[in-house]
Formats: sequence, structure tokens, C-alpha cells
Amino acid sequence: MKVLVLGHLCLDVIHPAQGAEIESYGGIYYSVATLASLLEPRDKVVPVFGVHRAEHRAILERLEHFPNVDLSGIFPFEEPTNRVHLYYKRDGNRIECSKDISAPIAFDRIKRVLAVDAVLINMISGFDITLETMDNIRMAVRGDKIPIHFDFHSLTLGLNDAHERRRRPVEEWRRWAFMVDTLQLNEEEIAGLPVEPMSERQIAGHLLTLGVKGVLVTRGERGVSVYRNDQKHVVRTDISGIPANGEGEPTGCGDVFGAAFILHYVRTSDLLASAEFANRAGAAKARMRGADQLQNFRDGLVPA
Repeated sequence: MKVLVLGHLCLDVIHPAQGAEIESYGGIYYSVATLASLLEPRDKVVPVFGVHRAEHRAILERLEHFPNVDLSGIFPFEEPTNRVHLYYKRDGNRIECSKDISAPIAFDRIKRVLAVDAVLINMISGFDITLETMDNIRMAVRGDKIPIHFDFHSLTLGLNDAHERRRRPVEEWRRWAFMVDTLQLNEEEIAGLPVEPMSERQIAGHLLTLGVKGVLVTRGERGVSVYRNDQKHVVRTDISGIPANGEGEPTGCGDVFGAAFILHYVRTSDLLASAEFANRAGAAKARMRGADQLQNFRDGLVPA
């Protein structure tokens, strides 16, 4: 099996509500490390992202610890790598500040590695790829029925003058959704889609009419809801949350969730079983601090 992973790398500086500051690679690194840990040694993770030239060798060496990661799609650029500060509050909310967001990944870098079994697109900065590139990816893989899992994530976030991420309308959200098989959003992200007043169920139903096979609404420690069509009726299934416990922190849980989901989905084509597995993976990440423990991630999960 080969899984293509698209999205921006970033350097996270995590400021917990309690405890010491944590600095680690973030963004797409969580997705790549999760897949590399959960896939078999004979399988491949194929990430495509850029990194500042001075850090290129370091990220390659770090990912060389995962022997099933194909490093050929990781490219250097002259701009600084995006640095993200995450300020957590005691109520669990956070303020996110980003600087030096990278330019969108060009389709020319992606089309060379599209001979894969699944595509994971994880919007880390919200500017990771353009809509035109998304369309080119869809056209390239649809003949082979290669599933595309899309995490809206930061697509719904813009930047203000203080570099703080703030919710923004995604005017072309229907076009983005039309091109993918499964779609991942959290509660705020799905509620923020610019539509006339609708319930979450109605919005999910609208997304399903665009050809999406499953809409996954993540709810943190309260689990995840899966919306799907069953004989032309919108069906919602709630999967209970798993308490995080321990001394971990939540950064990267959604990235881990999406990676675990697409892995299980391409193996089984089972939406609910894949969401349950992803839910366990996200909870396992919440027991960690930063990204460094992901190298041994497989040991912390019940086998699929």
C-alpha cells in the first residue's frame, strides 16, 4: 500500500495552560509519522511538502527513522518554514498565531507520485494547495477510484494583522467537497461554512449530496459523529470519546485522526470501523506531548 500525504510542514511552539513550553515539528509531520508507524514495513508513505533550505537535511534525517517513508517528495525552498505558536487556555480553547506561511504546493510536484492507493490532504495552513490543484488531483486519480480524504482544518482560518488565525468564510466550499470521498471537520468548522442557517445534520446532508461518502465531525474528548447516506436518508452515528488522561496535550490529534482514518478506510471501505479506529488513534495522541512519541505510536493502539 502507498499513501500520498499533502499539506504544509510547520514548527509548533506549544504554550500549555500548565507546564513547560514544547517545541516540535507539527502540521503534516503528525500525519506522516502516524501512517509510518501504523503501516506495515513493506508499505510506503509518500509526503509532498516543502521546508526551508537550512532545515531540509534535518527533516530528512528525522524521517529516516521511519524506513517506510519515501523522502523524494520533500523539497527545499528559500522562504522560512512556517512557525506556529499555540497558546492554550485552561478551558481547552487556544489562540493560534502563524508567520511565514509557505506558498501552495504546485501540482507539478504532486503528479509524479500519484500512483498510490489513497490520498490524504490535510489543510495545515489553509493555503497548502489551490482549488485548481485539488481538481487536477481528482482528475488524475478518479479513473482508478483512489479514495481522497480531506481535512478542512485551516482552510476555514485566515490571518489578521497580528498573525492570529481567525475563522473565515470558505466561499467555494462546495467545490472543495465535490472533489473528495470523505471529509473531516470539527464542530466549529462545519458550523462556520457560509450557508443559510442550517443544523449540523442539514449541512452534512448537503455535503453528502455533492458526492461525499462520509462526513466526519470530530468533537475532541466527546468523540466523533459520522454522517452517511443510507437509502437516500442521512444517517448519523456517534462514536463515544475516549478520556485522554495523563500528561499529554491535544495538538495534532486531528492530524493523527485523519491519517488513521484513511489507512483503515482504504483497507476496509468501512466508514464506521475506520472512524472508530481513528477515534482511538486521536485519543492515543492526546496522551502524548508534542510529536516525538509518534515513532512508537503503534504500541499505544489496539490492533485494527
